[in-house]
Amino acid sequence: MEVKDLKPALVWQCFDEITKVPRPSCHEEQIRAYLLDFAKKHNIEVHTDECGNVVMRKPATKGCENAPTVILQSHMDMVAEKNNDVEHDFMKDPINTYVDGDWVKARGTTLGADNGIGMAASLAVMIDDTLVHGPVEALFTINEEIGLEGAQNIGKDMLKGSILLNLDSEDDGEIFVGCAGGIDTTAVFSYKRSVAPENFTYFRVGIKGLLGGHSGSDINLGRGNANKLIARFIWDCSQKWDVEISEFNGGNLRNAIPREAHAVFGVHSENKENVLSHLNKYAEEIKNEYKGVEPSLELTIEEVVRPEYCIDSATSLALARAIYSAPHGVYSMSRDLEGLVETSTNLAAVKMIEGDKIKITTSQRSSVESRKEDIAGQVEAHFQLAGAEVSHSDGYPGWAPNMDSKIMKLTAEAYEELFGVKPAIKAIHAGLECGLFLKKYPHLDMVSFGPTMTGVHSPDEKLNIPTTEKFWKHLCKVLEKVAKS
Repeated sequence: MEVKDLKPALVWQCFDEITKVPRPSCHEEQIRAYLLDFAKKHNIEVHTDECGNVVMRKPATKGCENAPTVILQSHMDMVAEKNNDVEHDFMKDPINTYVDGDWVKARGTTLGADNGIGMAASLAVMIDDTLVHGPVEALFTINEEIGLEGAQNIGKDMLKGSILLNLDSEDDGEIFVGCAGGIDTTAVFSYKRSVAPENFTYFRVGIKGLLGGHSGSDINLGRGNANKLIARFIWDCSQKWDVEISEFNGGNLRNAIPREAHAVFGVHSENKENVLSHLNKYAEEIKNEYKGVEPSLELTIEEVVRPEYCIDSATSLALARAIYSAPHGVYSMSRDLEGLVETSTNLAAVKMIEGDKIKITTSQRSSVESRKEDIAGQVEAHFQLAGAEVSHSDGYPGWAPNMDSKIMKLTAEAYEELFGVKPAIKAIHAGLECGLFLKKYPHLDMVSFGPTMTGVHSPDEKLNIPTTEKFWKHLCKVLEKVAKS
């Protein structure tokens, strides 16, 4: 069975079409063109703003014209992550999807169900004439995964609705009414090139097979950070022998826990066998540390030809120390909602860039604004002590829960009526665009919900088929209840 053959038909057909359109963050041109063509094909009113967001409007069904307008909100872009052994160009190639039992998956890449399934549900509402609903707007924002640009810069008159359903959550049976705010912190090391010593043996040490995952919703799972595990080994070696680092690269996106990393380094040739023996011991130690958490963890080492140059010794040592000791993971838990991460930081990526520089990308999140600034400040101070130049993004606000929300109560009622159980009302540590919408449209009453997904922001991402059908029924029921309330 193919994805387009699944039920509910309209939702999966739209999702299948979306997976065929390249849409990595910051490159939404093709998916925007698809949306505009979709609106034209189905005679749907459509508008864009200067930022590149798209909104479609559908009139109410007969008799529901006076109901409040509901906004269905999703984002166009997807996280572009793949395994190193997979050939895939996210700017050109469609996602290679397949059905595996109760799940839809992709072969070696992210699936893009985050947030393609939200887009698909919105489009299905736009063309399904059997639904009962008041006026509906479908808002598709750009560049959510890197800076929430579309929500940050949404046009002043783009939205007319008073109720917003964010379709960007990942757990069936849970309704979200709040989320963390976030800020990115970047550290840049400048180095001088030094001639690689001739009497050294050089190795490429790498780690792969880690689960990675979403830096918000998965940060509390204790998964390994590839950058830190490589830095830990190199730092440990530097305590025993003179070490020269030629290369260090790991991770990719600010909102993904790094799954793979590698470094090229050298030691005096007389210590070659000692390094190989030490790696075997280290591999056993970390596999034991992550037993039951990282079942596919793999640490490799191979001898390589002598590189042309190395990073100067002072910067090499500072880099290894800084990555190894950098804050990563949960910083504090919420005092208000049991089990909710309040504040965290993700050491996301280490990249060697032009100009003899090394760029380290980190991301901080918190549901408490002052704590968000505090953890970002700690990360800044940490890398400043190591000699790096540090900068911050503008950040984005959290979304404070409104436990008196009418749409929250109605959405919960709809779920219980359909499935016979009460949904959980929660806040999420991941970032949603809702807080930014409130800055420009403070009257909005909002909730977020969606089908079950796992492994988002990694090639292990998969979308649950049965809960997608439940998600569609729930969405339709909410629209009907708003129209009749």
